Amino acid sequence: MATSNASLQLFFFFVIISSRFLFHKTLKPGCCHGDHHRAASFETERVALLKFKQGLTDPSHRLSSWAGEDCYKWRAVVCNNRSGHVIKLNLRSLDDDGTHGKLGGETSHSLLDLKYLNHLDLSMNNFERTRIPNASFSGPIPPQIGNLSRLVYLDLQEYFDFNTYPEESIQNDLQWISGLSCLRHLNLEALPSLSELHLPSCGLSVLPRSLPSSNFTSLSMLVLSNNGFNSTIPHWLFQLRNLVYLDLSFNNLQGSILDAFAYRTCLESLRKMDNLCNLKTLILSENDLNGEELSIAKFSLLPDLTLVINISTEWIPPFKLQYLKLRSCQVGPKFPVWLRNQNELNTLILRNARISDTILEWLWKLDLELDQLDLGYNQLSGRTPSSLKFTLQSSVCLIWNHFNGSLPLWSSNVSSLLLSNNTFSRPIARDIRERMPILTELDLSHNSLSGTLPESIGELIGLVTLEIPNNSLTGEIPALWNGVPNWVAHVDLSNNNLSGELPTSVGSLSYLNCTNIRTLDLGGNRFSGNIPAWIGQTMQGLWILRLRSNLFNGNIPLQLCTLSSLHILDFAQNHLLGSIPSCVGNLSAMASEIETFRYEAELTVLTKGREDSYRNILYLVNSIDLSNNGLSRDVPRGLTNLSRLGTLNLSMYHLTGKIPDNIGSLKRLETLDLLRNLLSGLIPPGIASLTLLNHLNLSHNNLSGRIPSGNQMQTLDDPSIYRDNPAICGCPITAKCPGDDNGTPNPPSGDDEDHDEDGAEVEMKWFYMSMGTGFVVGFWGVCGTLVVKESWMHSYFRLVYDIKEWLLLVIQLNVACLQRKLNLGRSQHHT
Repeated sequence: MATSNASLQLFFFFVIISSRFLFHKTLKPGCCHGDHHRAASFETERVALLKFKQGLTDPSHRLSSWAGEDCYKWRAVVCNNRSGHVIKLNLRSLDDDGTHGKLGGETSHSLLDLKYLNHLDLSMNNFERTRIPNASFSGPIPPQIGNLSRLVYLDLQEYFDFNTYPEESIQNDLQWISGLSCLRHLNLEALPSLSELHLPSCGLSVLPRSLPSSNFTSLSMLVLSNNGFNSTIPHWLFQLRNLVYLDLSFNNLQGSILDAFAYRTCLESLRKMDNLCNLKTLILSENDLNGEELSIAKFSLLPDLTLVINISTEWIPPFKLQYLKLRSCQVGPKFPVWLRNQNELNTLILRNARISDTILEWLWKLDLELDQLDLGYNQLSGRTPSSLKFTLQSSVCLIWNHFNGSLPLWSSNVSSLLLSNNTFSRPIARDIRERMPILTELDLSHNSLSGTLPESIGELIGLVTLEIPNNSLTGEIPALWNGVPNWVAHVDLSNNNLSGELPTSVGSLSYLNCTNIRTLDLGGNRFSGNIPAWIGQTMQGLWILRLRSNLFNGNIPLQLCTLSSLHILDFAQNHLLGSIPSCVGNLSAMASEIETFRYEAELTVLTKGREDSYRNILYLVNSIDLSNNGLSRDVPRGLTNLSRLGTLNLSMYHLTGKIPDNIGSLKRLETLDLLRNLLSGLIPPGIASLTLLNHLNLSHNNLSGRIPSGNQMQTLDDPSIYRDNPAICGCPITAKCPGDDNGTPNPPSGDDEDHDEDGAEVEMKWFYMSMGTGFVVGFWGVCGTLVVKESWMHSYFRLVYDIKEWLLLVIQLNVACLQRKLNLGRSQHHT
């Protein structure tokens, strides 16, 4: 019996397999197969897609496969395996940054013929505004989408580029965008199956005040970020019972979250939020101010935040959030108590929430396992717990608060630890490598840390950024990265009390890929010895080298001249000796119009006579500060090759000689400080051509002669610029130059008499040479043409005769003027 059953099963197996081969062609899904009715339907969808394609521009040929009969084989088109109908159209730009593969043109109404479409993605493109039938205006979102009743997924993120439309067109569209609301022309009420709606960066401006939530029983994800909403949050958003994901970030939302309900009490309003029982992700994030504006010292001067989350302490949320982001929203001043039952959180962001409170102990006891904790830019205080749980590759940001005590080295899973601008104290744990082995970013700046730098920091093989400035660290830098491969790119240990010489292990190419290092800031310590030559040999990618306010001595190494990417060099306030290397002009990042790499970092730079902090535009700063050292000898002429240099500070030196005559070639110079040197001779006239110069200090030198006038010098009218230069004269100081009283030009004096005489002779030679060259060129340019074409001869000679008389007069006057100047100079010299 068992054998009989087995045989029967084998028989049916072969029948099924055979039937599959026999009827394979009949059952094959596609746009051109099946019975007559289905074939007609497939043909309708194929034609609809071709019409849709006709209205588009496709510079990357993404839709080149849209040809032939079998539309189920077309790129970005997905058909149902059984029915063969088009169910998915994914035309998102090919790459995330939108620089390649953008489609353009106008979306066709033929989309309405894709009646089985449930997934539509038109994001990251540059479509034109869609003309609305029977209307005199057009809008950014195709209204026909609202009639695709089976649609489940809709993504229109950056569907079109709002910035490319002329202002008058935008004004015409306001009737549609603002007055009638984009969401209602979409006709969302006809999309009962819609579960995901993505409309970020779509140029929308107003959220509708009412929308029947009963039509959105399936909506689980709503993304409306980065639009132009300038209103309160409408109440219908809080009645979407199946909503899991809500993102309203970067919309300039205003008012209180309770303003969404017109009820008499807070609790009565909050009960309406009980509908959001399935909510897992909530993102309410407005535009952040920059770090400087968010500093603690300026908190009282900050503008009020427009979106207020003033929820009663008695309210218990009906949802269990996993992701909460409230950034630049008014949550404080008290820490939000309604979070006490949110024990499923894996991301908690309360950044710039204006909370001035201690973190209640119940938060630390929620037994959370976080992948991101960001409480930055508040005024939270107290001690942090000894342990918290984090997922792998998690990040912690507690910057700009008042936390104190020991550093919270919570978990071995944390890769980014940002604790700057707090009051953490005590030494850094010796076993930091064992406790946080996968750190890539460590920022402990602006705290009160003491003790020495742990050697185990150098064993963090994934570390990219190390910032511990403005603390109270002491002792020498240990042999960091000695024998350990590393990818560190940014090192800042400035403004501590570190001492000793820099260990050679920091620059050892055997183990450290020093070419990755972009910033080396060791300023404000007590490092001594010579500046290491290996900095120039091994750190070829340096952008910033800052060693100011230390005890370095000796000469500036010539190897530093090979740092072709360096744009900030600061050795001020050391004990350097010798001369400024003449090869300094080889710092090509400050000498040529190379492509500037944009980056963000924070650095204090002495410029225009004051210290300024730069962050977002630091990459544009080009500065050399060698002030307050023991350097002597002449200013190297190579410095004037640095045409992009903005700040040059060589004050409080023992520099001798003259200011370079070609100082005017530093066209972008804004600050020139040569205070307290031994410079002599004239102030070069070319300094007046520095049109960007706004800070000049030449005081306490031995300069002589008339102060140049005209152009930029007219704005530098502070007499203190030239103080203690006894031999200079002219405006803006009170000392008059010889001849100023009788209105005649003062005669040149000193070394410049020979300079004027030599200049006049050279000028005469060049005059005669240029006149001879011009004669030859002019002769053959004119007479040669006349030889070739005789018909022009009479006209040319008539013109030449007229010009000849004028040229002779001009030449005679110029020759007489130059000869008189030359004779005058010689007579004064003999006198």
